[in-house]
Amino acid sequence: MSDRLPTLLLTGASRGIGHSTVKRFSAAGWRVLTCSRQPFDSRCPWPGGEENHIEIDLADAANTQKAIDVIRARIGGRLEALVNNAGISPKEPGGARLGALDTDLETWGQVFNVNFFASIVLAGGLCRELAAAKGAVVNVTSIAGSRVHPFAGAAYATSKAALAALTREMAHDFGPLGVRVNAIAPGEVDTAILSPGTERIVEELPLRRLGTPAEVAEAIFFLCAPGASYITGAELHINGGQHI
Repeated sequence: MSDRLPTLLLTGASRGIGHSTVKRFSAAGWRVLTCSRQPFDSRCPWPGGEENHIEIDLADAANTQKAIDVIRARIGGRLEALVNNAGISPKEPGGARLGALDTDLETWGQVFNVNFFASIVLAGGLCRELAAAKGAVVNVTSIAGSRVHPFAGAAYATSKAALAALTREMAHDFGPLGVRVNAIAPGEVDTAILSPGTERIVEELPLRRLGTPAEVAEAIFFLCAPGASYITGAELHINGGQHI
């Protein structure tokens, strides 16, 4: 009997939702490979963290493509789950929202490389490994992908809307390979990057509270687990009713 653990490849693992996702999958006995533009941090509490960390600058599409061979060598022919969680949301000086008229082309490109193109580059590059494991892909979109948000900028929101559409296309194209592709769309989640004024949004939510990173991680785990084996092409709203 093989002692190989199911493997997750996760982008954006260092804080918030990503950090909670590492904890959830690790607790279930998964091996978690993390991707970040930063080198491995020796303060990381996870056993085996350094050998399971891959340095990638997702803002550089060529760098992301080059990393495919490195990842492939680490996962040994099978990948049970890919979670595209990394995302950037540039702000004006002082933290103000960057609107469509205020965002330069370079910023648009950086945001789309991280928030959108990296997802298909990684999934496409690791397609054989995902198919070998009959694996799952989860793309992390956002409540901002379906409406104008008071804090999320135009480039961020547009990239997340595009990622939701890409999720449907990927579900269609990866499905015959036995690979499921879904998305989660978080709303206001209690992380370090919350903008001042979020409390006004929370007052209007049906559940009247912020979500927790652990609640989002639980939904990600569900979509990668056998209980979701007939779910593909879905976008799961995790927002306390903010979308209704």
